[in-house]
Amino acid sequence: MMWDVLLWGILPYVMLAVLIGGTIWRYRYDQFGWTTRSSQLYESRLLRIGSPIFHFGLLAVIAGHFFGLVIPMSWTLFFGMSQDFYHLNALLVGGVAGVCTLGGIVILIYRRRKTGPVFMATTSNDKIMYVVLTAAIVLGLWTTLASVFSGEHGHNYRETVSPWFRSLFILQPDVAAMAAAPFSFHIHTLVGMLLFTIWPFTRLVHAFTAPLHYLFRPYIVYRSRDQEPGQVRPARRGWAPIGTKDRTPDKR
Repeated sequence: MMWDVLLWGILPYVMLAVLIGGTIWRYRYDQFGWTTRSSQLYESRLLRIGSPIFHFGLLAVIAGHFFGLVIPMSWTLFFGMSQDFYHLNALLVGGVAGVCTLGGIVILIYRRRKTGPVFMATTSNDKIMYVVLTAAIVLGLWTTLASVFSGEHGHNYRETVSPWFRSLFILQPDVAAMAAAPFSFHIHTLVGMLLFTIWPFTRLVHAFTAPLHYLFRPYIVYRSRDQEPGQVRPARRGWAPIGTKDRTPDKR
């Protein structure tokens, strides 16, 4: 019982404090290091393959975790989604998303190891991050498959892990619920907490400043140079900048 309280009642808040405090510290004192340290100039072929597979797969994995952990089972049952259908959907969609994410990270790790300049630019911090991230992905696939095909068949994590996860946000951790979950879910959760603990101190921190406004920014306007000297083309109306600052110099 003491270990359960430590792991599922105290450790999550320690992780959250390090995640928030470390992110604030990194932003205040290491803004120039707040980057992915892109290595596209050294190698781009494998990067163009592995990066989209990994990132889109990861987005699907995050969406699946949100659906399974945040949305109560009573809600899905109310809207007519049976538990069998939910498990089948989690196995198919979650399995495909997990395999894509794992395949993408394997390609990126292979690229980083086999491309000399990229490997030379890899820090010890990066290596630790890749190990923990890959372990979290592999264990996530393990829990998905183990809950269906192994002796843990029939376990419904939405009656154990999900209530515990939601209880953390009301500062009343349901330790008993998480303690009742199978070992595969325990180890996956611990590795996940480790990943979020080291998150602010790795290149993963760039996810907090993803340039989403690029999706809505205006087109770049290219002006022709074939005009006669002194000729001024009338201005055309265009999109207003969104998410970017107007850096046009003041001509007054």
